[in-house]
Amino acid sequence: MENFTFYSPTFFAFGKNTECQAGEYVKRFGGTKVLIHFGGNSARKSGLLDRVEASLKKEEIPYVSLGGVKPNPRSGLVYEGIELCKKEKVDFILAVGGGSTIDSAKAIAAGTVYDGDFWDFYSGKQIEKALPVGTVLTIAAAGSEGSGDSVITKEEGMLKRGTGGDALRPKFSILNPALTQTLPPFQSAAGITDIIAHLYERYLTNTKEVEVTDRLIEALLLTMKHEGPRVIENPNNYDARANIMWAGMMAHNNSCGVGRSQDWNSHEIEHELSALYDCAHGAGLAVTMPAVFKYVMNHNVMRFAQVAVRVWGCQMDFEHPEVTALEGINALQNYLVSIGMPKNFAELGAKEEDIPHLVKVLCHGNGRPGYLSGFVTLNEEDCTKIYKMMI
Repeated sequence: MENFTFYSPTFFAFGKNTECQAGEYVKRFGGTKVLIHFGGNSARKSGLLDRVEASLKKEEIPYVSLGGVKPNPRSGLVYEGIELCKKEKVDFILAVGGGSTIDSAKAIAAGTVYDGDFWDFYSGKQIEKALPVGTVLTIAAAGSEGSGDSVITKEEGMLKRGTGGDALRPKFSILNPALTQTLPPFQSAAGITDIIAHLYERYLTNTKEVEVTDRLIEALLLTMKHEGPRVIENPNNYDARANIMWAGMMAHNNSCGVGRSQDWNSHEIEHELSALYDCAHGAGLAVTMPAVFKYVMNHNVMRFAQVAVRVWGCQMDFEHPEVTALEGINALQNYLVSIGMPKNFAELGAKEEDIPHLVKVLCHGNGRPGYLSGFVTLNEEDCTKIYKMMI
């Protein structure tokens, strides 16, 4: 295990009707003028925004609103939010929505207290400070409610890039599993896939002797394996929703990733798909992960065999561990397909003729050096072969 520091200060309020306490938590964490940041009309139609606004009014906290966040959140709305926060002297941002809304809120939070272009932070500049952010989560997926990470798509060139820092960790997050019960099955499945990807990206490590975090990851993968089909079969299963929501937070606040190297190549390769085709991030990961895993499997075949046995119930073939490893990857893909995720380029809406463009932007866009670093270092040729495996 490697040396590490771990800082996770977010206050969590979990359970039914907790969104009605949003104003109380904003006041507790020092907010005096709030930007409510949200996505589409569903937050208003469902009455969620009304409840959140009522909680702010109860605490006599003024607020302004900015909606319109889309999946794969865009830089244009971030710039608009930064301008609004500066104009209105906002000192706290409350994100009401899923990972896209929270990521957009974090970008606004960092950009509002910065004199330059917020995109600098998505090009490698370290984030030192940001406005405080709180969240009311409506989709269990990205884990942004407990992490210091944010991913934004720059409309100029359609570059999808991420940043991170402890300054971006939410001050509080309200997690009411009941708010996710109205999600369409596809969105629920995409969220489940994203959670699983966050766990695998940490599981694929070159660090030795990390039994504690291995076991934590495996436990959460087993939870997703069990609860995913239950929530697809019965969207109103509150207990299944609750387990998935808390697993999603645990998967990405990095408690499972401390003291070990991590991968993230599957995420980087997928980001080009969702940037170009505007597909759901989880759906893109469902196609990307099996291809990446099969391509890099022989780098450490026992790591893939271990998760195959411990999570997917495969029998260990000690003479041919690669058989067990491949069986586990296939079991993962079959699981994702069974909950409604795509399995290839065609189902994702991607095109083979776009692969050269995908690889160019992936390896060189935004100042990248021509390769990806992770569990295995991947060059342009490797990335091309992986995209072709998805066809």
